[in-house]
Amino acid sequence: MVQQKSQYDYEDLLSCGRGEMFGSGNAQLPLPPMLMFDRITSITETGGPHGKGQIVAELDVNPDLWFFACHFKGDPVMPGCLGLDALWQMLGFFLGWLGEPGRGRALGVGEVKFTGMVTPEVTKLEYTVDVSRLIRRRLVLGCGEGTLRADGEVIYTTRDMRVGLFQDDGK
Repeated sequence: MVQQKSQYDYEDLLSCGRGEMFGSGNAQLPLPPMLMFDRITSITETGGPHGKGQIVAELDVNPDLWFFACHFKGDPVMPGCLGLDALWQMLGFFLGWLGEPGRGRALGVGEVKFTGMVTPEVTKLEYTVDVSRLIRRRLVLGCGEGTLRADGEVIYTTRDMRVGLFQDDGK
C-alpha cells in the first residue's frame, strides 16, 4: 500500500509515470511531454461537492511548451484534448492513490464545454476533478466533473468523465 500524501511534486509525478508509485501493472501517469500538470496541490478522499473526493493540480505555462510550436503556426493554442486528458490523468491517479489495482484507461466523457483558450500568454493552469461516483468491484470506475482554470478564469468544464482500472487477467 502506497502512503497517501495530500500533495505531490513533479518528481513524485515522474515516479508515478515510471510505474514506481503504485506498483507494476497499476495506475501510472504518462511521462513528459504527455504529462499535463507539474504538481498536485491537493488530493482528498472525502472532498468536493459530492464528498467522494477531489484532486487539484497545476501546470506552469510557458511559451516553449511543445504544443504551441505546432498547434497552430502563427496562432499558438493548447489543443483542447490535452486539457481534457489532464483531467482524465488526474482521475486515474486518484484511483491508484486510493490503492485500487489495475491500469487506468479513459472511458469517456458525457459533456465538454470550452469557453476560452490556453495561449502562450497564460501563466498558470489549475485543474480540478470532483469525484461524483466510485465503483470498487472487479471493475474499478471513477466518475467525475472537471474544471480547467487559466490564470483563475474557468475555460473548460466537463461532466460525467469516466476512468476505469483494468487488471491483466492473463488473456
